[in-house]
Order: sequence, then structure tokens, then C-alpha cells
Amino acid sequence: MKKDFLTSLGIAKKTEEEIRFLSPLVYAYIGDAVYEVYIRSYIINKYGGNVNALHKIATRFVKAASQAHAVHELEHQLSEEEWGIIKRGRNQKSGSVPKNANLTDYRYATGFESLIGYLYLMDKHDRIEEIVEKAIVIIEEKTKE
Repeated sequence: MKKDFLTSLGIAKKTEEEIRFLSPLVYAYIGDAVYEVYIRSYIINKYGGNVNALHKIATRFVKAASQAHAVHELEHQLSEEEWGIIKRGRNQKSGSVPKNANLTDYRYATGFESLIGYLYLMDKHDRIEEIVEKAIVIIEEKTKE
């Protein structure tokens, strides 16, 4: 049987109860990284090209406005619990807002990343993939305009 990564380091995974009490900004911290890996994997396989070109394409998917747009489009496809995580993440005060993002978009993007992080920590990888797939389709459509 394959050992879990954290177990192999002698670290116990957090329980579901412990995960539920983490700050939404902690969810967003890991969710940002998880989402980024999915996006990078997608664009490398779909678009290819050099690193500069890949980076430009990736920014379409990871910028706050795109994530906020995806969240609003997905709202009715999310469970009450998932939407609650987004709202908790959206309402958190973070240190600063990037200069190229408006506050509302930035907050919803934080909520989106919070949801991805929460699902990751809860080992709900199939649900992450469903949401990220839908977000990609939404963002691709939006950026065609």
C-alpha cells in the first residue's frame, strides 16, 4: 500500500473538523497553488509554446477578474456548503489588493481559491476537477470576446 506524502514525513493529516476551523485565507493559500497547477497543466497540453507565451495565457485564467467571473457563473452549480466557503473567503481581509484588480473581483477570487483549497484539504479531488473544468470553459468563453 502506498504511503501518504504527509505520513511518510511523520506528519498527521488534519482531521475534517480541524480543516473546517482553518481560516479561509489558509484555504486560499493552498487553493491558489492547486488551481495554478491545473491551469498550467491545461495550457501546456492545449497550447504548448515557450514559457513566455504560456505565462501570458495562464494570466487569463488566474487573474482576479476571470476567477470572479467563473465564481458568479458557477454559483448555482455549487452546494450550499461550497458557496458558504466562497463567502467566507470573500469576506476575509487580506493584506493588500493587487494594483491590476478591483476589490470586488479580488475578494471573489479569494473566495474561489478558498473553495479549491478547502476541497483539496478535504481530499475531494474529483469535485476540484469538476469545478476547475467548468471554470476553464467559462474563462475560455469570456476571453474570446
